[in-house]
Amino acid sequence: MRIVVAVAESRLTDGVIVLRSWETADAPAIVECVDGDEVLARWLDQIPQPYRVEDALGWLAGETARGSAEVKWAILVDDGIVGSIGATPQGDGVWEIGYWTRAEARGRGLMTRALLLVSGWALEHGAQRVQLRADPENLASCRVAEKAGFTREGVLRSARWNERLGRRQDWAMYSLLPGEL
Repeated sequence: MRIVVAVAESRLTDGVIVLRSWETADAPAIVECVDGDEVLARWLDQIPQPYRVEDALGWLAGETARGSAEVKWAILVDDGIVGSIGATPQGDGVWEIGYWTRAEARGRGLMTRALLLVSGWALEHGAQRVQLRADPENLASCRVAEKAGFTREGVLRSARWNERLGRRQDWAMYSLLPGEL
């Protein structure tokens, strides 16, 4: 079954957070969230540091990160942007989710809420598997997946080189199947 990406244009909410499509006017807010954040820089080494408006505009246009097929939402609390979550089709009914949260919003359960909303959206629109990857040493990201009900499947060892960590990076693989949400 094919998932209709245009559905992401609508807002998703659980009453605490709101997910909405990113807008070009959000570029300065993205810079405010990402630039100089040492935690994001550590785990997401493909995000340039320093991070500038031009970087944000390129990402919004789908020129960087996961590409133009990614469906991206801004995560808002009280109308302020606290992070981002995206879903990328992998083929054969599989969608992969990636996310980040600004420093001030971490540890409040907001990303777990966003992950539940996007996972539900994907499964309601035909996904047969929702998956995500996290560095096994990134305990916060692993906890988000586990709190959202994802099953840890194992570790893809030495998957890629992370320049900022100065080591090969493993990925803990997590998945969620229909009926598990």
